[in-house]
Amino acid sequence: MDFASALTAILIIVALEAVLSVDNAMVLAVMVRPLPEHLRSRALLYGIIGAYVLRGLALLFATIIIKIWWIQLLGGLYLVYLAVNHIFRHKPASATEQARIQQAAAAGFWRIVIMINVVDLAFAVDSVLAVVAFSREFWVIFAGVAIGILLVRLAAGIMVAVIERYPRLETVAYAVVGGAGLKLTLEGWSHGSEVWLHRPELALHLPQAFFLSVTFAILVLGSLWAFRRSS
Repeated sequence: MDFASALTAILIIVALEAVLSVDNAMVLAVMVRPLPEHLRSRALLYGIIGAYVLRGLALLFATIIIKIWWIQLLGGLYLVYLAVNHIFRHKPASATEQARIQQAAAAGFWRIVIMINVVDLAFAVDSVLAVVAFSREFWVIFAGVAIGILLVRLAAGIMVAVIERYPRLETVAYAVVGGAGLKLTLEGWSHGSEVWLHRPELALHLPQAFFLSVTFAILVLGSLWAFRRSS
């Protein structure tokens, strides 16, 4: 593969990663936000390191990774839990309670880092299948994925700051997280029904175009609502 072709493939993969990970940045922002401010960037940094390692392994062992259906199921159910827990139990926290939440989150720092990587691996199953179609050169694929991961982490850091300024955006973020969790859960079940149960007719697929459209609508309409109410 010549340099021009490789560069084109990398740019396409970066764009594809950005589109497929539009919900991933929101998920990361929600997961690190309970941490004290000085620990958020560290959690995202460890998340980047873990993402590079896990994505590299996922690319090397793509045919094996896509068969581990319970990774998507576990990640999806965890995200659904986060969203449901927030929607049904969330109430404005006082400064004292917020400090207590951050202290508890700091104590569970490594648990949060581990769950960030579990969820990232769940997202990786789909992206691996998509990016491999654009190139067979491992270094090209990994370069594109690596840049995409870095952009998602930067977006997550910015998203945390925006949510801090406009607190009502947190509800919008959790709505996106719940949708992403539902999608991963359905995909995990679909893979499990085909690989484990050998019953492909039980698969429940959520079309990517439909999911992205709904996510975009939630982000746009929810942001307009949050900015108006927060002003």
